[in-house]
This record gives sequence, C-alpha cells and structure tokens, in this order.
Amino acid sequence: MRHTDTLVRMALAARSGGAAAVRVNDPEVVAATVAAVDLPVIGLWKDGDSGVFITPTVRHALALVEAGATVVAADATARPRPDGSTFAALVEAVHAAGAQVMADVSTLGEGRAAAAQGADLIGTTLSGYVPGSPVQSAPDLALVTDLAGALDTPVIAEGRIATPEQAAQALAAGAHGVVVGTAITAPTALTRLFADALAPRP
Repeated sequence: MRHTDTLVRMALAARSGGAAAVRVNDPEVVAATVAAVDLPVIGLWKDGDSGVFITPTVRHALALVEAGATVVAADATARPRPDGSTFAALVEAVHAAGAQVMADVSTLGEGRAAAAQGADLIGTTLSGYVPGSPVQSAPDLALVTDLAGALDTPVIAEGRIATPEQAAQALAAGAHGVVVGTAITAPTALTRLFADALAPRP
C-alpha cells in the first residue's frame, strides 16, 4: 500500500467518507495529497525505526511545510532528538514558515511541556510506545482526559482507536479530534484479524 498514488487514493476515500483532515507520512506523499485532496493535511516524516523518528529534526519539519502540510506532527517526548536539537526549536521554525505543530506525546508531563513550548495541538499518539507510558490494547482515554483537563491546547486522541465507539469515547473524554489509522488504512492487518479468528483450533 505504500505507494504515493495508492496513499492519495486512500486520502480521497477518507474525504469521501467524511474525514475532516488526513495525517500523511513523507514529504512526497504530503505534496501529492495536498494537490489532490481538499482537506487540511497533517504531515509527518518517519525517518528510522527507533528512538525519536517521527519528524525528528527541524530539517524534516520544514520539508513537510514546503510540501504543503497545514500541520506538522512531530515527536515531543522527553527523549533526545537525533541531532541534539529541541522540540521548541522545531516549533519555532514551523511557526516561522507559516504552519502549525501537532506534538505527539506519551504522558501528561510531555503534553504540558509541549504546550509550554508552543505546540498548537497535543496528540496521544505515542502512549504505549515509549517507556514510562502504559502498554495497553485500547486507546489511552485516561491520558486524553488528563491532557484535556490540564491544557488549553486542543487534544487529539490517536493510537489504537479501532471502533467508532472508541472514537466517540475519546471525544467524550475531552478530545478536540480523533486520528484513526490502522482501523481504516491497513488491509493487511484487517485481513489478519479475520484469518486469525477463523484459523482452525488445535
């Protein structure tokens, strides 16, 4: 599925289904999506597969702005960034370039810090994927509640939201919006759920 044309078609399908925005990985795909889909694009750039790899540097962030992203999503956890820069520097650069920043966090403390550094949106994206955050199979609605109660910055619920009911629960917990990923964009994972459920039992 990781072909630009396919991903743009998926974004178009999401728009047709009622999505208010799309979250898209890689500058090339961001640019193609911006050209084809009349929705705000939250852009990110995954570079690597460990540590801070969601839009890890200012260079990555500015490439997304240049590609047309309305919002740049970036790791805002307490972990060190690969080039030694700060999340605050990324926020400053993105704002200067005319876009907004969504801070992907894993804890309430990280959310508070990201808001203090100027993030425009706070996402629960990394809860369960960073040491110190709870590992669970369901959305971290407790974190949504805590962030929404503590911050004036809008909170975006993201991570393991598998059903419309869970999305509604996230809004009820105080989320401004909800990002749904695997549940609607990963045919391989969805097929595997059915295959596993129907596999013969020993």
